[in-house]
Amino acid sequence: MPAPWPLDDQLCFAFYTANMAIQRTYKPLLDQLGLTYPQYLALHVLWEEDRRTIGTIARRLALESSTVTPLVKRLESGGLVVRERDPQDERQVRVRLTPAGWDLRERCSCIGEELVARSGMTLETLSELQGKVRAFRLALERSDGDAERTG
Repeated sequence: MPAPWPLDDQLCFAFYTANMAIQRTYKPLLDQLGLTYPQYLALHVLWEEDRRTIGTIARRLALESSTVTPLVKRLESGGLVVRERDPQDERQVRVRLTPAGWDLRERCSCIGEELVARSGMTLETLSELQGKVRAFRLALERSDGDAERTG
């Protein structure tokens, strides 16, 4: 049996440690705002398009609805969002930003800038990297879909 690749040579470990470094960079900034990283991401989804359903937020973040519901409840208890039943479909819960949730958008704008500054990389380099990582993720998702259809 061949020996496994050294950990530092494994792509998954590079993504994992990069993600951890990003979260360590964001954490003190988010702590000042009273947010966790998943809450920050959920707010971003709503800043892109308000009044999304729990299911839509979950799909956008690649999470289960059962994970997003308590996250949204914490945002609601913090006064940042309101959950409302969809009048056209009572089974659906829509999430709406409050004025405080919209105001937080401006206060969060420096977070991405901090990441760019700490990286020491140009916006062009980071944009290329982001595009390659997205393409990699999409390829894996397509592969998963193919495996599900043939499995």
